[in-house]
Amino acid sequence: MLLVLLVVGGMCLGLFIAMAGVGVLYGTGVLMQVTDVMARPQNHPEGWGVLMLMQGIPLLLGFGGGAWALLTFTSLRRDAASRLAWRPFSATWLLAAIGLIIISVPAMSILIAWNAGLHLPPFLYSWEKAARLYEDQAQTLTTFLTRFSSFERFLVAVVVVAIIPAIAEELTFRGVVLRQLSRWTNSVHWGVWLSAAVFSAIHVQFFGFFPRMILGVMLGYLFVWSGNIAVSMAAHFAQNFAQLLLLYLQQRGTIQFDADANEALPWPLALVSLLLTAGLLYWLYQRRAELAAPPVAEAHTLTSHGVEVRRPAPPVAGHTLTSHGIDSAEPPRA
Repeated sequence: MLLVLLVVGGMCLGLFIAMAGVGVLYGTGVLMQVTDVMARPQNHPEGWGVLMLMQGIPLLLGFGGGAWALLTFTSLRRDAASRLAWRPFSATWLLAAIGLIIISVPAMSILIAWNAGLHLPPFLYSWEKAARLYEDQAQTLTTFLTRFSSFERFLVAVVVVAIIPAIAEELTFRGVVLRQLSRWTNSVHWGVWLSAAVFSAIHVQFFGFFPRMILGVMLGYLFVWSGNIAVSMAAHFAQNFAQLLLLYLQQRGTIQFDADANEALPWPLALVSLLLTAGLLYWLYQRRAELAAPPVAEAHTLTSHGVEVRRPAPPVAGHTLTSHGIDSAEPPRA
């Protein structure tokens, strides 16, 4: 698939630029040890900054740049469905998308807790053990990256963890993957759900697969119903930014609960959250963007008087001879 090649190429370019940035910012000594710095960042004073560079730039140029190139220079740019990605929208959609993410948090906490505690059948025990070990190691790295010793570090994390993924991943998974899957399956619903599954799987986190897939479904329908990828980008940003903000406030002592825990919130709160989420989704569905009607075909004929433009005539009523006379039937209306 062309998208995969473009993403891999963009990530390679991004890694080269990130390593050049490491050399410029931290010196050639750190650049020569970059492999060890990335493996054990807590042992190096430059570890946090190096990891942010090595994550942010390849993600932006890989997923973001690859998807942008595909949308710009291939048939996706010219087909009718491509207009779905940039149709005008009102600010109400942005506010509603951000609100949807916020009010769904208690309901999602139930699914997060269930998925985190999920156990596989006994014959898959070795695979489950390996998966949990991998995710524990990934969580250790995430905890290191979200340790904010200053407000400046928090701002850098907002760019790398919230802004860049919102742009790059939405361009890839909603802008390209969703639309391609919708065309292949001839169903926008299959496109939304399958692209959400791919979106979750690419994060390689089995014990967080289902919450992230449901998030992908909501982002997919926001994109389809609004007709503009900026809406799903705003919702994606809100999801990541809210997590970063809670962690920052927790580390400052402003809030007391563990913002990084996989614990379920109380059931009554989750139930109210579920009802409000469903209600807001239905409200957005009622205001979904309709696909633009296909343009009327025109015929251009060169005559002695210049270029003559001919448009097809509107359908006329049919006339049928019956025993009661001539019956005039109006053409069916859409």
